[in-house]
Amino acid sequence: MEVLHEEMPFDLDFHPSSPLVVTSLITGELCLFRYGPDSQPERLFSVKAHKESCRAVRFVDSGKVFLSGSADCSVLASDVETGKAIAHLEDAHENGINRLVCLTETTVATGDDEGCIKVWDTRERSCCNTFHVHEDYISDMTYVADSNQILATSGDGTLSVNNLRRNKVKSQSEFSEDELLSLVLMKNGKKVVCGTPSGALLLYSWGYFKDCSDRFLGHTQSVDTMLKLDEETLISGASDGVIRLVGILPNRIIQPLAEHSEYPIEALAFSNDKRYLGSLSHDKMLKLWDLQELLNDPQAVNDDEPAESGSDDSDDDNDDDGMDVDMAPTSSKGSSKKAGKGQGSSRPASDFFADL
Repeated sequence: MEVLHEEMPFDLDFHPSSPLVVTSLITGELCLFRYGPDSQPERLFSVKAHKESCRAVRFVDSGKVFLSGSADCSVLASDVETGKAIAHLEDAHENGINRLVCLTETTVATGDDEGCIKVWDTRERSCCNTFHVHEDYISDMTYVADSNQILATSGDGTLSVNNLRRNKVKSQSEFSEDELLSLVLMKNGKKVVCGTPSGALLLYSWGYFKDCSDRFLGHTQSVDTMLKLDEETLISGASDGVIRLVGILPNRIIQPLAEHSEYPIEALAFSNDKRYLGSLSHDKMLKLWDLQELLNDPQAVNDDEPAESGSDDSDDDNDDDGMDVDMAPTSSKGSSKKAGKGQGSSRPASDFFADL
């Protein structure tokens, strides 16, 4: 299943219970689609949500609302039934918002172009945590529920661990030669895997974030987005347009699953029941793949990469992966910025969730 957008999409998210998927566009628009097993996705509506590019979108409040973050520094809450704005925080950040993720049923986190992370609590209806640790755009974030922490990667080449309970930066890795573009938590929380522009996957052991414990060189081009399939495997989206199944420890490209297009993969997401894998690319196309069909009978993909590459690393290493090791955050010197970021704003962040 596939649907063509008029402009390039940046992000997508699936509804937590209904066959709905929302996409955010470079024009600031949000598009909502209904999909089914026997038909192409049906566009329910398209609304102009932001003045500048809409880079991130997520369903919240059991799917009644979706939140979107934009290069215009704003966060918008929109009604899923009508697409109408419910609440709008024009100055959620001083710089353009690049990433938005759900933490719990009542909290979300946003990350901007200058490395600032903010956590919003829908019960308190305000910003409850702010972390200023990175020096370049926030490329990806994931929530670790067991320890109530946010892992974040940045264009400055570092990985950070941010403790929500104590409202402080727990750890930060040393500067990597590569930007860190994407991350997933694997091996029951013992390993953090980060994608890079060179195609290398960097593996960090939990509690020892100063430097990566392993580098996997299986991809030949930039790994822009990743999804955790299970504790042993992930799905990667690379700038060559190929979606791959990747094994972690042992590190290997298990198989290419599909080729979205010849253009970079911008985003990947699972449907709520994991029946479908959604992908976006610079070809302006949203594609919904039957995940089991891909895993059982992958599409014909022209892929000449080695099946296995990188250094040997055992899952039975001596790292005390369960412990948190404090490190003083290091100074890093990132160089690249997210293209098309929003202009800064000096106005204070107001009460975003007051109208929800």
